[in-house]
Amino acid sequence: MFGKASSSQLSVSLGGSGALSHVYIQHPPLRCSIPGSKGLFYDDGNKLILSPTSNQVFSWKTVPFASHVAPTSDSISEGPVLSIRYSLDSKLLAIQRSNHEIQFWNRETGETFSQRCKSETESILGFFWTDCPKCDIVFVKTSGMDLFSYDSEIKSLHLVETKKMNVSWYVYTHESRLILLASGMQCKSFTGFQLSSAGIIRLPKFEMAMAKSEANNKPVLAAEDVHIITVYGRIYCLQVDKVAMLLHSYRFYRDAVVQQGSLPIYSNKIAISVVDNVLLVHQVDAKVVILYDIFADSRAPISAPLPLLLRGFPRASSSSYRTGNKDTDGSEANDISDHETIIYGDNWIFLVPDLICDVAKRLLWKIHLDLEAISASSSEVPSVLEFLQRRKLEANKAKQLCLGIVRTVILERRPVSMVTRAIDVLVTSYSNSIKTGSYFKGIKAEKPPTSDVSNVNPPTSVVDESIRREDALGKSIKHGSASGVENESLNRSPAFSVSDSEENVSFENSNHLRSLGAKADRENFKVAESSQSEVQKLSLQSQLLGPSNSPLNANNSENLESQVTSAAISPDEMYSCVFASVEEEMAGDPAYFVTIVIEFLRSANVERIKVHPNIYVLTVQLLARHERYAELGLFIINKILEPSKEVALQLLESGRQNIQTRKLGLDMLRQLSLHHDYVLLLVQDGYYLEALRYARKNKVTTVRPSLFLEAAFASTDPQHLAAVLRFFSDFIPGFKNTADHSAYCRILNEMDSSITT
Repeated sequence: MFGKASSSQLSVSLGGSGALSHVYIQHPPLRCSIPGSKGLFYDDGNKLILSPTSNQVFSWKTVPFASHVAPTSDSISEGPVLSIRYSLDSKLLAIQRSNHEIQFWNRETGETFSQRCKSETESILGFFWTDCPKCDIVFVKTSGMDLFSYDSEIKSLHLVETKKMNVSWYVYTHESRLILLASGMQCKSFTGFQLSSAGIIRLPKFEMAMAKSEANNKPVLAAEDVHIITVYGRIYCLQVDKVAMLLHSYRFYRDAVVQQGSLPIYSNKIAISVVDNVLLVHQVDAKVVILYDIFADSRAPISAPLPLLLRGFPRASSSSYRTGNKDTDGSEANDISDHETIIYGDNWIFLVPDLICDVAKRLLWKIHLDLEAISASSSEVPSVLEFLQRRKLEANKAKQLCLGIVRTVILERRPVSMVTRAIDVLVTSYSNSIKTGSYFKGIKAEKPPTSDVSNVNPPTSVVDESIRREDALGKSIKHGSASGVENESLNRSPAFSVSDSEENVSFENSNHLRSLGAKADRENFKVAESSQSEVQKLSLQSQLLGPSNSPLNANNSENLESQVTSAAISPDEMYSCVFASVEEEMAGDPAYFVTIVIEFLRSANVERIKVHPNIYVLTVQLLARHERYAELGLFIINKILEPSKEVALQLLESGRQNIQTRKLGLDMLRQLSLHHDYVLLLVQDGYYLEALRYARKNKVTTVRPSLFLEAAFASTDPQHLAAVLRFFSDFIPGFKNTADHSAYCRILNEMDSSITT
């Protein structure tokens, strides 16, 4: 399906993060080298790399991706291998032996059987397993599709249905459960079917746009020029038009296929990857990759084209470059050179969504995004924050970058309008994550897969299905294979655990031309049934997991990334990681900083998000420190600062220099019905008689009588002391029998005696 890359090969620097790049592959790769191997194949349904030999087939799990994963093996008979796949329940192994025959192994019993074409005039182009309730496996032939179910009792296939049509080639992804069958002289007419757990949906027939190079020359569309991808739960088809040098985009609906626009390309050879819902268009001839985030249907790239980088290569020097035009053979083909590796080499096969297979060296690489480099490449802060907030694979890193960006723009005193838009982005993202429940999922640790490594089981791990969008490709990795392509799951089968609404992909009617991701969010747009105290508690847990509090341990950071699946930032995190730290560093007039905090409060109020009192307390401190008591009073009176015990106590503390501010604090305590605190503060201020009247009126019995008596004694007024003693004697049963009563009666007598003398 994938053609060869450009013959001009570039060996890029094997450097660290110092090299300029937004996309990289990480050393070491997964090595899939087996003596006597007949090639590598990708089983997209189970996310396995398969390497058959004359009597065995070895398999490596690609989810979760690990460079040192051990292969498992099954015994097979000798013969040619055109394509190979395990059934979705891993009980059967199917091998396409020729254009007319597919052989099946029962892994439990070792029994085999074969299925052949009825007519010698038709050829099998490929096959794939499905979770459709109507059939278990689909044969794609030049004459159409045969749908079979497996009968475990008689251990054979039963033909369920045949769909007749002329087929030149096909493209299939397990993620979308979508197959596109190409036909016609130019192979630009397509018939599509979605075979999912919900049933079979036939899409309307459509044609792809192709520019003409000459009047009498009609270009023929090749299978390697068509890619099915799933981004934010939406199904797209990308088509390379080499004549027009455009990448056409098509969106699939239940009753229509709609062209969504085109992206420019700068190379005759194009490869497609999807990493964390970001579209990567590899310009193979130009040796660069361009990134697109099509969440908002934008056709502008995220950043400028930059090369693909190899990171983590264990060598002292990492800056060698060279070009070469010949393939490596012999034993050297199975290992990476100690000095260099060839980027976009002839033997590279791109597996959607995010894998690269070097079929000559038997290596599998995983593609990563450098979020830090991407965020540093743009000055449009709100856009960068929106991009980072949508990331899930490295959600914790995205969160920390967002916090750092907001801190920086505040410290640099950027325009208030720009900072306000940035804050709105973060607050809105947090609000949506609370409503959809993704924030709660993001701060809970995921369980590791428990499947036995000795079995070739489909990757049903919660971690990898919920955190990574590991699409699969469903085709032989061999160059000459006529099988179709692509990835993983659209209408997810029950075998896959889903953690987010946007993971569910399905068609909608064309009269609802809206994103499937937005539709899923709307259907799940319910506020999580959890109290705000739980939100704050979970937010605190996520802060404790942050890098600033984590030991310097590589395993810890890896575990953290597996736990955090939402980059949303809570108000508590905004306070502790942004406002508190900025307040310590920012000097001078607080007007700017207060304005930013007020804008945050406004945004939170719009989204109806409860803000922790610490932010209000910080505002009181800032205004009082610079003696802006008039503004502080207006903020309190107009309820810009929400009343709370913490705010009231801070007003009392700040009001030591301003009596009106202290009065605001006392009034707030009374409004909040915090009678104990109000009475206690009145006593401390010397208003013990007023405190007694208030305590009697509001039935406050929690303040110790000794506090009132001590205050009355300190006034050196015996009449006041006598009044307090009489009050407690009359209204507190048993007070006359206490030590306080005896002690202060004696003190009162002494005071009276001294006055008499």
